[in-house]
Amino acid sequence: MSNIKPSNELSFLQAGSLIRRGGLVAFPTETVYGLGVNASNDKAVASLFKAKQRPEFNPLVLHLVDAKSAERLAFVDEKTKMLIRRFWPGSLTIVLKRKPEAPISELVSAGLDTIALRVPSSPIAHALLRSAACPVAATSANSSGMISPTIAAHVEESFGNKIDMILDGGKCTVGVESTILDMSEEQPVLLRSGVVPLEDIEAIIGRVERKDTKESIRHYAPKLSIRLNAASAKKGEALLGFGDAPDADMNLSRNKDVTEAAANLFAMIRELDKGDFTGIAVMPIPEEGLGVAINDRLAKTLIQKKQDNSKK
Repeated sequence: MSNIKPSNELSFLQAGSLIRRGGLVAFPTETVYGLGVNASNDKAVASLFKAKQRPEFNPLVLHLVDAKSAERLAFVDEKTKMLIRRFWPGSLTIVLKRKPEAPISELVSAGLDTIALRVPSSPIAHALLRSAACPVAATSANSSGMISPTIAAHVEESFGNKIDMILDGGKCTVGVESTILDMSEEQPVLLRSGVVPLEDIEAIIGRVERKDTKESIRHYAPKLSIRLNAASAKKGEALLGFGDAPDADMNLSRNKDVTEAAANLFAMIRELDKGDFTGIAVMPIPEEGLGVAINDRLAKTLIQKKQDNSKK
């Protein structure tokens, strides 16, 4: 049975309730269909990555109902406010420094101290966000490696009944993904070209640095060194456990649930990184399901740490 639902008041109420309770809902924006979850719910965010198949823990975009919501979650300077007034609601995603008190899962921002924000202009997306009454983290509603979806049937082809609902809004009016602009540092950086032309942005805030997306992506790296596939902790190390690990300082999942481990990953590493330890030893995590993505991100964390150290 199809879980594509028409976009009407009843569907919006159901979809909003599903998101608040941790469900997965696909919905149209003016750019492409997004797959959204409650951004404050760690397990829900992990389930989104799981649904994508062959996922990588890259930051998600927070879809907000209005610009005021952005100021509750991130530090918004005057230049950014100028962009917001011009391009929101619309197809510009802005990366900003997140506020420490922002009730957003660490997995949404992949452990980084920034968050990506957008207020979509689609009336259907707006209705869903109002119904959900919470920040909605979303990514394109397609399995990894497939083209971005612009109609509800594309979403169903990728996920079938693996997600809770698909809101049908017909064909997306734009069909190209949003422009991503990093405003978290003094020099603005274009991370992804998209709907909003760079020249329109530069007309408002001046020169924007252009970087290839792959080169621009940084990965979270804790202050402490990380040692992978550890059977136990060495003297001075914290032990991040998985499964039966009574000596662990923290445990990603005592039940060996890789989805639970993904939900806990960044928050637990951050917590251990604050402690009086010499390093963090991480117990082996199986190469299955989200375990593949966890191991991939931990490996990239080591690379990022080496790169940061080499610049000192």
